[in-house]
Amino acid sequence: MKKQLILSLALFVALFSYGQKKELKSLEKAVKNSNFAEAKKLVGQLESMVGSMDSKSKEKYYLTKGKAFFANGAGSNEDMTMAVKSIGSIENNSPEVSELKSLIENDLLVKANDLYKAEKFKAASEKFYSLYELSQDQSYLYYAAASAVNVGEAEYTTALGYYTKLKELGYTGVRTEYYAVNKATGEEERMPNKEQSTLFVKSGSYIKPTERKTKSVVSDITKNIALIYMSQGENEKALTAFKDARESNPDDVSLLLSEANLHYKLGDKDKYSSLIEEALIKEPKNIDLLYNLGVLSADAGDKDKAIEYYRKAIELKPNYVNALTNLSVLILSGEKDILAKMNALGTSKADNDRFESLKLEKKELYKSALPYLEKVLQINDDKNVAKTLMGIYEIVGYKEKFSAIKAKYNL
Repeated sequence: MKKQLILSLALFVALFSYGQKKELKSLEKAVKNSNFAEAKKLVGQLESMVGSMDSKSKEKYYLTKGKAFFANGAGSNEDMTMAVKSIGSIENNSPEVSELKSLIENDLLVKANDLYKAEKFKAASEKFYSLYELSQDQSYLYYAAASAVNVGEAEYTTALGYYTKLKELGYTGVRTEYYAVNKATGEEERMPNKEQSTLFVKSGSYIKPTERKTKSVVSDITKNIALIYMSQGENEKALTAFKDARESNPDDVSLLLSEANLHYKLGDKDKYSSLIEEALIKEPKNIDLLYNLGVLSADAGDKDKAIEYYRKAIELKPNYVNALTNLSVLILSGEKDILAKMNALGTSKADNDRFESLKLEKKELYKSALPYLEKVLQINDDKNVAKTLMGIYEIVGYKEKFSAIKAKYNL
């Protein structure tokens, strides 16, 4: 009886194995004939048999499954994801597996780049992440994160996950690039790789081969982690991330500015000011820094300092509209103090003399703001600015300018 049972089990195993092979052959045939819909059905039928397959059959199953879902590049996003996962299940990297991996990678890369150029960032991010899963090339994970960030808040959590993983992996993005000068054109060109560079130089068509390291993206990764935390209200985590980023790249002024803005948002204007000043030491001709210091100084009531910063910014960029506007507004705000002094005077001769003196002071104040407002109107043809100028022209007695601006803007 036992022998009969053993024989029955052996027969069952043989039949089961025969069934696997038959189904696998049918699957391979469907893929070979590009009948991918039928192939995917057969994949489903074989799914329950995978656990009992030998290693060779498993490799064949996962390879053919990958081909079925890849469908020569016609597979949907979900199909591509399935193809990548199937290829990832294969332990041995045979020539056939390598060939399929290469086909899928090239197809995904072209599609990911096209989607990114078309600003379809969510779809691009998905493709880049599939590329990362397929090849384990961390640069694809970086591109997936960058694409997700470009989607906006809806994909910030996804991007944060990718950036955090990159940080854990120690990804820097630093790689060696190879260049050589084209002898015919005299132009330096980037070579695909070191081997190609060496080959071209040996052929005599290229000269002066050079190697360069690309810039690290560590601070970019950490900065984006911090900015995402900021957007999600995780301010303590954001500050920690900024600290980490600055330690890895202390000369990155953009990090200082981003951290400074967070401190400003949290109401710590002293810290904001110190960070801006630190950044200004690193980049004394950074006009945006000068402008930000002007805004901060004005908010803090330090009018003279604010004027100084705005003027420095305008010296470096004469058409800096925001600095020109803020400076003119700041100068004109001095009218309030003059009017308060005028209103506090009595009717004595000394008070009358003082009144006339303050009146002249007010006129000079208006005159000092004119060049900045005129420049603003020259850059931006704004009717509100024209109205302000017309009012000042009337006060200071510039009749011709008053009439010209009134006629031009029909005021």
